[in-house]
Amino acid sequence: MSDYSEENLQREVSELEKQSTTAARLFDIRRIIGGLFVIYGVIVTIAGITASDADLAKAGGVNINLWTGLGMLALGLFFLTWLWLRPLPPPLPQSTTEEQAPPRP
Repeated sequence: MSDYSEENLQREVSELEKQSTTAARLFDIRRIIGGLFVIYGVIVTIAGITASDADLAKAGGVNINLWTGLGMLALGLFFLTWLWLRPLPPPLPQSTTEEQAPPRP
């Protein structure tokens, strides 16, 4: 005889679905892209703030690191805000009748 009752099986399935949803939200591409742009934006902005006169002369008087870093920060914050405002919806559970039904020609 099986050690699992119907109740234990349903509880285990719901726990696995919850873990799958958590993993999908954790590895959402918006979080990864936004986080990387924020980190690199901070680094490039600091490089732009500490730029020497020789570096500015090479770029024609434009502090390219500062402007690029600020742009990267803005883009990264956009992605993170988008993630916060529109999180991933939980996946819809599939019914067992759909899985067992033969495909229609």
